[in-house]
Amino acid sequence: MAANRPTTARRNMNSARNPRGVYIDGSAARKLQEVPERRYYPPAQRPARQPAKVAASPRTQERQRTLSKEAKKNRAKAMSMNRKFVVFIAVVSTAVLFCCINYLRLKSDYTRKISQVASLESELAQLKEDNDAYYSEVTSNVDLDKIKKIAIGRLGMKNPSDDQVMTYSVEGGSYVRQYQDVP
Repeated sequence: MAANRPTTARRNMNSARNPRGVYIDGSAARKLQEVPERRYYPPAQRPARQPAKVAASPRTQERQRTLSKEAKKNRAKAMSMNRKFVVFIAVVSTAVLFCCINYLRLKSDYTRKISQVASLESELAQLKEDNDAYYSEVTSNVDLDKIKKIAIGRLGMKNPSDDQVMTYSVEGGSYVRQYQDVP
C-alpha cells in the first residue's frame, strides 16, 4: 500500500480491479457472450436450405440394411398379438369393467342410504317437536288448584303438619330436573 494508508471498505470493494482501475475480464462476473448479428434477406433473395449429406462407406450402408431388416422383423413381431395375449387382455378388461360397475353400484347405494338417513333424521326432529308440543299442551291443561280442592273436599285429604314433614339431604351426584316453577 502506498504511503502506509489504512485499507478502507471502498478499497476492498475495488479489489477485483487491477492497480490501474481497469476491469479484468472474468474476475467478478462472467464474460457475456455476444450473439451474432442475424442477416435478413428479402423473400426473393433467401438462400435455399438443403439437407446435409453424409457420405457413408459401403460397410456402414450394409450394416444399416441388416439393422433395418431386423428392426422390421422386431416391429412386426411386436405388433402381432398371439392368442394368450388377447385372452389375457380380455380377462383383465372384464375384471376392470366388473370392478367399475361394482364401484358405481356401491356408490349409488351409499348415496341412497345417506339420503334415507337425512330424511329419517328430519322425520325424527319433527316427531320430537310434535311430542314436546303435545306434552306442553297436556301439562298446561292441568289446573293444580282444582286438583287440590277435589283432594281436600271429596277425598278428605289435609295439609301435612310440621311433624309429618321430613327433610333429607342427598349425598353424591344426584340432581333434580325442574321444568316449571313450583307454586
